[in-house]
Amino acid sequence: MQLDSPTKSIVRKGSLNENDKYSERFIPNRTSLTFLSSFDKLSDDRILLSQNFDEQHAAYSTLLHSQLSQAPNSGLFRKTLFKFSPESTGKENQVAELASEEIYSPLKSQRKIPKSPFKVLDAPALQDDFYLNLLDWSCSNQLSVGLGSCVYMWNATNSKVTKLCDLGLNDSVTSVAWSQNGTNISVGTNKGTILLWDATRSKLIRSFSGHTGRVGAMAWNNRILTSGSRDRQILHRDIRASNESVARLYAHKQEVCGLKWSFDDQQLSSGGNDNKLMLWNLHSTQPISKFSQHTAAVKAMAWSPHQHGLLASGGGTADRTIRYWNTLTNEQIQCVDTGSQVCNLVFSKNTKELVSTHGYSLNQIILWKDNDYSKVATLTGHTYRVLYLAMSPDGQTVVTGAGDETLRFWEMFQDCKGQGDDGRTCLLPSAYDLR
Repeated sequence: MQLDSPTKSIVRKGSLNENDKYSERFIPNRTSLTFLSSFDKLSDDRILLSQNFDEQHAAYSTLLHSQLSQAPNSGLFRKTLFKFSPESTGKENQVAELASEEIYSPLKSQRKIPKSPFKVLDAPALQDDFYLNLLDWSCSNQLSVGLGSCVYMWNATNSKVTKLCDLGLNDSVTSVAWSQNGTNISVGTNKGTILLWDATRSKLIRSFSGHTGRVGAMAWNNRILTSGSRDRQILHRDIRASNESVARLYAHKQEVCGLKWSFDDQQLSSGGNDNKLMLWNLHSTQPISKFSQHTAAVKAMAWSPHQHGLLASGGGTADRTIRYWNTLTNEQIQCVDTGSQVCNLVFSKNTKELVSTHGYSLNQIILWKDNDYSKVATLTGHTYRVLYLAMSPDGQTVVTGAGDETLRFWEMFQDCKGQGDDGRTCLLPSAYDLR
């Protein structure tokens, strides 16, 4: 049987002649459009398409890079990326949809700050005293802590604990401070003496007298060791010189409880129980600036490593504020009410953020943005005032100490690595007995 031609099968009477050449392709006749208008519309469409493609391509590239660079921390990617599934689970479409939503969703901050410490160390006899500074972390990754009459060092690399010194029953440690090169450590005592130790050899180098009250604050400026005492004095000592002191500074009316040198070693900030914040330099025995805005003792101070001349200070229980200062113009930039006693401050080394620890009555650790002064995170765990604070040399971890006799390590600036170290270990050898 002979089949009709496909072209003939679509011929309708009165529409086309059989002798005319035609095909199955249908070309519409838009009489309302001219060639020029169509060409202009096509050009506009191509330009718009090109712009949209460029924008979408840039957004897609950014999203893809963000997702893949954080793949190890993503539960979805960790389970599905490069993994072969031998049989269907009936959930392929659901997984694909979730992955599509995750990749193409708007950019979100992937940073997560753990709410719990990744390590807790026992610290027996850690004093609950606002005016002391018993914790410091060296650039060589050694953490020093004053416990009763002893100073212990904890190596953060191998967790080894060594006892540096024991002052005996008649004295106690009131402050510790590492030199900037991490080789020497100074120990302030309740009797007013300062002991200078070579930490690498665990050897006492020198002993400085000069204060008549406890030494609660110390700060290093290269070879200059600055100390503040209950006797209201601030002393500069050049550890290379044979004499006892370089300079004596009198300005505070009560105990000096906070000292911090700026990162360029040009300005010294001091805080006292007289509610005063003062600025000094190495070449003057009188303060170059005095600030009286705080209404309680000023122990907490921190210089920004990111912005020259930016200083933050915190007030005690009757004040509860963090104040930001421009020390180049001697102006207050901002005042933030924290709601509780401010015990310590430290700026992040890696981000423009500030960590504060608090006492009465919330015992919190708070992370702040230093550009808009808003809270990033609030951490809790200590049952006493969080009186002590130090930051690791890489700037990723902070350690806090309190009268609850614990040191708590917080991974605030990177995802916590110490998952296997969760739990509680003792900072001191088991033979150590306070009795």
